[in-house]
Amino acid sequence: MTPQDLMKQEVGKAAAARVQSNSIVGLGTGSTTAYAIEFIGKRLAAGEITNVKGIPTSFQARVLAKQYGIPLTTLDEVDRIDIAIDGADEVDPHKNLIKGGGAAHTQEKVVDALAEQFIVVVDNTKLVDKLGSTFLVPVEVIAMAVTPVMRAIEKLGGKPQLRMGVKKAGPVVTDQGNLVVDVKFDSIDNPAELEKTLNNIPGVLENGLFVGVTDLVLVGEVQGEKVIIREM
Repeated sequence: MTPQDLMKQEVGKAAAARVQSNSIVGLGTGSTTAYAIEFIGKRLAAGEITNVKGIPTSFQARVLAKQYGIPLTTLDEVDRIDIAIDGADEVDPHKNLIKGGGAAHTQEKVVDALAEQFIVVVDNTKLVDKLGSTFLVPVEVIAMAVTPVMRAIEKLGGKPQLRMGVKKAGPVVTDQGNLVVDVKFDSIDNPAELEKTLNNIPGVLENGLFVGVTDLVLVGEVQGEKVIIREM
């Protein structure tokens, strides 16, 4: 296991340790959150916690939850989410995020925003001084509107590109059946304003800016041969 994988595992375990019995848990998407789902399942199997149900944010999270024995529910069946655990592609000093590297940001934002406590799990390479420094902003768009949406984004000063599949001919298709446009902005000075502006473009379903949603960030760092988890 590489040092980065070990970091992800330990951060996922630290987040899973915060899940309590009799709770509804939002299950995020991505490699770090996958470890959290695994450890929640192990805690349930060991009897450390009971009566926990998960709400998955993607097909990946659903598959992992079933694999590790976490019962699932839906937003139609519950009136609350106690805690949500999810990763991020970038985290700024104000705990604002860019998410959507796995093209699951629409369902993630629904679940994460509803949670009483939203915990973000990352390694220290995801910390940035300013959003957009290292990662493009993903925008989920209905297929018929891709061209006009990209034109509108260009007028905002963004450089959009349609996300193409890996080991698949053609573009990435989300769990909702839409496409993803990744956008480079030279400078994101007001993430909250940009989040709203992008979402107001006709044809846009949701974008990967998560502003004012995060309650706690758990950051994994390798120091010597140890993995240190710090809170932010």
